Amino acid sequence: MHSLTDVEVQALTLRAEDIRESIIKMLVEAGSGHTAGPLGMADVFTALYFRILNHTPRHPDWIQRDRVLLSNGHIAPVLYATMAHAGYFSISELKTLRRFGSRLQGHPHREALPGLENSSGPLGCGLSQAIGMALMDRLENHKPDRYFYCLMGDGEINEGQVWESFLLLNKYKLTKVISIIDRNTIQIDGFTEDVLPLESLKDKLEAFNFHVIEINGHDFRDIVRAVGTAKSSLDKPTVIIAHTIPGKGVTPFEGDYKWHGKAPNIEEGKVALKELRSLRGKIRYGED
Repeated sequence: MHSLTDVEVQALTLRAEDIRESIIKMLVEAGSGHTAGPLGMADVFTALYFRILNHTPRHPDWIQRDRVLLSNGHIAPVLYATMAHAGYFSISELKTLRRFGSRLQGHPHREALPGLENSSGPLGCGLSQAIGMALMDRLENHKPDRYFYCLMGDGEINEGQVWESFLLLNKYKLTKVISIIDRNTIQIDGFTEDVLPLESLKDKLEAFNFHVIEINGHDFRDIVRAVGTAKSSLDKPTVIIAHTIPGKGVTPFEGDYKWHGKAPNIEEGKVALKELRSLRGKIRYGED
């Protein structure tokens, strides 16, 4: 995985801004849903689907594909928007988010949409699911060099099942499982360090025998480099701690935990889209 050129970084950045616009539009249309996490993770998902993953959107059940498992399912808008922009389904379908009968429910349902690898809603389950898939690959002597990317929230780590999964992951040295934690420091009740302190998270994870990489979750070079390093770690599994800004790209939303589980109304959506489009224009023309 070679280093990104400036042109490649710009293309990924513009793609991420398109995805953020789609997130705002679908949340406004739905009138409910989570805003801060999806906006904050747009760069990580863009890097995965447009740079890192071995996948074929037109053939979502391709046996050799990498797997993306979303553990904190409430940030589903960023997963759906990224998949649509990658070609898994029409972008126009995003407007059906959370509607009765829609394939795009508030939390992903694996059987509803080709390309979804797991159902999620109850927090703390995604890593267990990734471990199960990776163990089956090993037991079946699966040939493709496949990776399992588990996307997790930092508030989700309050769940004891996550730490049990960390123990099991290391027992079996499942290096094909790459965990990415969205360290945005908020959860629905407030800031993580007020609700249930996690720091020093890196030290805790290293005590569980992980290879831990901390990155800027909005820096595409950082994201791609970290995954490349994780793939070269053959003696222990890797956890990537991605430091992100919740609500990234929309100034009134950034860093405010109240936007964790709230959708913008029509007027707030217009403000958000105006700022995102202004930023995209600056990126396109190389302005600071």
